Amino acid sequence: MTDHAAVDPVGAPGAPAPPEDVTPPDSALADTVLERLTEVYPAAGNPFRAQEMVAYMKGVAPFLGVRTPERRALSRTVLDGTPRPDERDCAAVALRCFALPEREYHYFAVDYLRRHVKRCSSGFLPVAHRLVTTVSWWDTVDHLAAHVVGPLVAADPSLADRMDEWIGDDDLWVARTALLHQLRFKEDTDADRLFSHCLRRSADTDFFLRKAIGWSLREYAKTAPAEVRAFVAAHEARLSPLSVREALKNL
Repeated sequence: MTDHAAVDPVGAPGAPAPPEDVTPPDSALADTVLERLTEVYPAAGNPFRAQEMVAYMKGVAPFLGVRTPERRALSRTVLDGTPRPDERDCAAVALRCFALPEREYHYFAVDYLRRHVKRCSSGFLPVAHRLVTTVSWWDTVDHLAAHVVGPLVAADPSLADRMDEWIGDDDLWVARTALLHQLRFKEDTDADRLFSHCLRRSADTDFFLRKAIGWSLREYAKTAPAEVRAFVAAHEARLSPLSVREALKNL
């Protein structure tokens, strides 16, 4: 068995990967979905609630003011009778939603991809990268990491090499995605890669990266508590107190 406590980082944070050339493809399904969506969502908006949402999300984007339970009910109405999408449709819907300013459209896109990610191949990863780097904040990035990027990597393990690139990216949200993409892998977690990624970003002072390190370790600790405990003990001096506290919270 590999001594995970001794795993060391490979390389260090570096320059960001070149931007992906991603253009929304033509899609009749996306035309239908966006037409319905942009009629139904605004009609249910609440300007006063929207102001509260903007404040809560630190002004990352404007909101229509539609709460999550109502939004998801409206989404079912929007999608009623529509066919199952293929990868092209998924890309078109997601990219066009993220091109709209209000945050609820971004949430719709994330929910849509979570539902249909199994219809997407490894070629969808550039679209996921574009979404992670568009109006980036934890409310969309974390779901994209765990429920879109993670399943893509699980379905095509060769994409793990891309995660080794993403972890070194100067964009903290791309790096956070690499840290969190294995959140749901449980016993299929590549522990060597997880620990290496944590160490590669352990010197970062950014809250969101430190929190992600701790969160990813805490989640893996549900499957392999002894290995996480040993890793933290071996590298506690390099990990931030926040990362250590989060990693050991349930141990």
